Amino acid sequence: MPSSSVTISSKCTILPDRNSPIIKTTLKLSVSDLPMLSCHYIQKGVLLSSPPLPPDSLIPLLKRSLAATLSFFPPLAGRLSTDAAGHVHIVCNDAGVEFVHAKAKHLFVASILAPGADVPSCFKEFFVFDNTLSYAGHHMPLAGVQVTELADGVFIGCTVNHSVTDGTSFWNFFNTFAEVCRGDKKISKSPHFSRDTVFNSPAVLPLPAGGPSATFAGDEPLRERIFHFSRESILKLKLKANRKRVNTEILGKESNDGWRAVNGANGKANGAVNRTDEISSFQSLCGQLWRSVTRARKLDGSKTTTFRMAVNCRHRLEPRLEPLYFGNAIQSIPTVASIGELLSRDLHWGADRLHQNVVAHDAATVRRGVQDWESNPRLFPLGNFDGASITMGSSPRFPMYDNDFGWGRPLAVRSGKANKFDGKISAFPGRDGGGSVDLEVVLAPETMAGLENDVEFMQYVS
Repeated sequence: MPSSSVTISSKCTILPDRNSPIIKTTLKLSVSDLPMLSCHYIQKGVLLSSPPLPPDSLIPLLKRSLAATLSFFPPLAGRLSTDAAGHVHIVCNDAGVEFVHAKAKHLFVASILAPGADVPSCFKEFFVFDNTLSYAGHHMPLAGVQVTELADGVFIGCTVNHSVTDGTSFWNFFNTFAEVCRGDKKISKSPHFSRDTVFNSPAVLPLPAGGPSATFAGDEPLRERIFHFSRESILKLKLKANRKRVNTEILGKESNDGWRAVNGANGKANGAVNRTDEISSFQSLCGQLWRSVTRARKLDGSKTTTFRMAVNCRHRLEPRLEPLYFGNAIQSIPTVASIGELLSRDLHWGADRLHQNVVAHDAATVRRGVQDWESNPRLFPLGNFDGASITMGSSPRFPMYDNDFGWGRPLAVRSGKANKFDGKISAFPGRDGGGSVDLEVVLAPETMAGLENDVEFMQYVS
């Protein structure tokens, strides 16, 4: 693997290309936004083939496109501000976002996408605002874009304040950026900025002077790999979790159900709540991951393990939130089990517990979660505090590959080093679509080695 050093060619601030329609207004952070003030900015990006434009044409095009996109997303060009009562707001003041042009011409696409290898460290250099907590949005841009030229491709990395967006809002912004760049005259999905929701609250989150600290160390040795699961492998997992006989006839029947498989717990963009007794494909995959990582950790059977996932609440409320509500509309669902029981039972046992928790997370549960936070406002405790936890983020339903900037779909999706710790998993759609999934798995080195030797898990990996 060649050196991963990246050279910065230029930096600038990009302003919206016209005055924002909500200029000088504010959006108050909600009970779903505020806990994220101690989380790093979201860092996600797309690896693209070489564009048909030279750099002296490409970079101005991307700058113009970003300026136009910000006009549809004015909060991202603003800053955070805390009022005298302690409420945190987004001030839509058109202060702009950071844009960086970088080069790593010694890196080739094939070398950084080598299958079966750890994710190379170069991807961590393709993003701005490393190790920046979302509270820093009081004095820093709420978003930034870095465009890195490679030997035979380009990486567009987007970094956005996590107290301002969740995954749904993040990818709507990213998709719109690509849409504008490829020349579409109108955007297809306008964000919805209403704050008249159950998440809007008079509660104040007490914060220390100068802001919060990260809730996890961030300096532990880690390994990171992408595990790919084909549609066929995931359908086999689903059948196993539901204790069905696996044969060609059943697989053929199951293959006609599309990717309704992820209707359950699939990160921050869950589809419709699965109201049946059937464990979904994604819940089945999560159940297998939970078993195999826990086994690889070699912990005492009397200890408890937690599988935590964030779920989209937009469709769970009555009345429903706008699908493109801008901000965080997520809650965390923890599922707890004793290690001994999780490992002594079959896949169905653990996957069904995940499934039951997701099904139970209805409108009443969402409202109880809001009330619970209001009674004790607190930051989100991101991390693996007991050494036995797994945190699932992102979603295979996010439109990550709908980012054609004008010269083709992404070759891959990757993230930076933000919010990564032992047990942090992110779910991406597979590039081949059709229900395939990529899991970005971050583990302690010895646990990753155990997972790679776990036959029960690796038999499903492509």
